[in-house]
Amino acid sequence: MPPARGLAHLKRSDPVLAALIAAVGPLPNARDGRPHPDDHYGALVRSITGQQLSVRAASAIYARLLARFEDRPPTPAEILADEPEELRAAAGLSRAKVSFLRSLAEHVISGDLQLELLDALPDEAVIAELVAVKGLGLWTAQMFLMFHLGRPDVLPTGDLGIRRAMERAYGLSELPSPPQMEALAEPWRPHRTLACRYLWRSLANEPG
Repeated sequence: MPPARGLAHLKRSDPVLAALIAAVGPLPNARDGRPHPDDHYGALVRSITGQQLSVRAASAIYARLLARFEDRPPTPAEILADEPEELRAAAGLSRAKVSFLRSLAEHVISGDLQLELLDALPDEAVIAELVAVKGLGLWTAQMFLMFHLGRPDVLPTGDLGIRRAMERAYGLSELPSPPQMEALAEPWRPHRTLACRYLWRSLANEPG
């Protein structure tokens, strides 16, 4: 269940969002019913495998990847030791995603990405660390912040679902621009993540 304080703040600060929250009803717990690794590295591996795929397709490919490594996320060393074409074929990954997984593994092994430090960093610093890895873009970094680190005040202005939900809820004539989104979401601070979950839910397309 979402935090009562955050929910009360959103209802109080924005009547449009309050009406949307009432229409959507209670949110399920984030990630209910979907396997997600608890560790930072495993979460990023899953994010890469699921990029630009439906929830169902992403889950299937992730399951095939786990099956190759005794039903667990592969370690960085295992990714780099695996033959790229064999990994691609076994898991159903694209060549690009195999290269992204290898880039992530290389950054972790080299120490360029120190995952154990991410919890203590502010949001923008976490994003900067992650986007230095090939294949980890801004959207993926923001999803990591929201759903893995549980950061409460993230607004992914590039997310099409959020833009569509805002367009519908606020009766806009077209998809809002990032500055428009920032302006509409300003009253939601510091609970923009929770607001986004309601916006996604209003379209039944919360990220997997």
